[in-house]
Amino acid sequence: MLDVLLAPLPPGARAKAHDYLVLTRMDRPIGALLLLWPTWWALWLAADDFPPWPTLVIFTLGVFAMRAAGCAINDYADRELDPQVARTAGRPIASGRVTPREALVVFGALLAFAFVLVLFTNALTIKLSFAGAALAALYPFTKRYTYMPQVVLGAAFGWSIPMAFAAVSNTVPPLGWLLFLGNVVWSVVYDTEYAMVDREDDIRAGAKSTAILFGDADLPILGILMATFALAMLFVGQRAHLGWPYWLALLASLGLFGHQLWRIRTRDREACLAAFRHNNWLGLVLWVGIVLALALR
Repeated sequence: MLDVLLAPLPPGARAKAHDYLVLTRMDRPIGALLLLWPTWWALWLAADDFPPWPTLVIFTLGVFAMRAAGCAINDYADRELDPQVARTAGRPIASGRVTPREALVVFGALLAFAFVLVLFTNALTIKLSFAGAALAALYPFTKRYTYMPQVVLGAAFGWSIPMAFAAVSNTVPPLGWLLFLGNVVWSVVYDTEYAMVDREDDIRAGAKSTAILFGDADLPILGILMATFALAMLFVGQRAHLGWPYWLALLASLGLFGHQLWRIRTRDREACLAAFRHNNWLGLVLWVGIVLALALR
């Protein structure tokens, strides 16, 4: 797909552009989608219906820009760890195709683009954006100092939620913060599944993660976290006075969580990676439930 998009470029520029796109994971949109769905949950709930088109466009573009920026700074921070992990050894910085300095330039450019987008919102959203940028820059370095970098990732991924409420209504109500906390829990779930893929390699490399922290208790703890997320989303539905389509979607999400636990029961690497990717459908299902519940009022 990337090769088709880059075909018009001269051969020399094509290779470097491809490396930059791989650096920012444009070839793997799953991470952007996991950031997009909670952002759209928040936009629809904040507007109590279809959000304003300009705000929807700004936040959708911002999701992809910030996710790409996060990937660039993540690979910069992991430039010494990635060569030691089989799955990440071929990444552009780890393999020497992109220099650390180039990664910082890409990160800065994407951050600047995202900030320009925020300037078209309001003062509260602009103020909140600084905290979001700090969380995105901080997350990649936390895996050296804490076994819970997934919590920081959840905060970084979920910060678009209070920003969305601020952009639509110029305030962040309790519903917004409840949705934010629920998304942090969900992020810990799916990023722990992702970290289970590299658990042995991370231990050898000296990296930390919730997958290592949870150890043999990973499956029951994930089950508890899934139930906690479902409870948070139940409270979201109650506070937002959502109708039956949302409750049906929430019930379906429980089934999707159960499917994930079943898939990773053997802790096979490919199964854990598949379970991580499976969360895209959970985010989509909940968004559809929110949209339909608001539309049918």
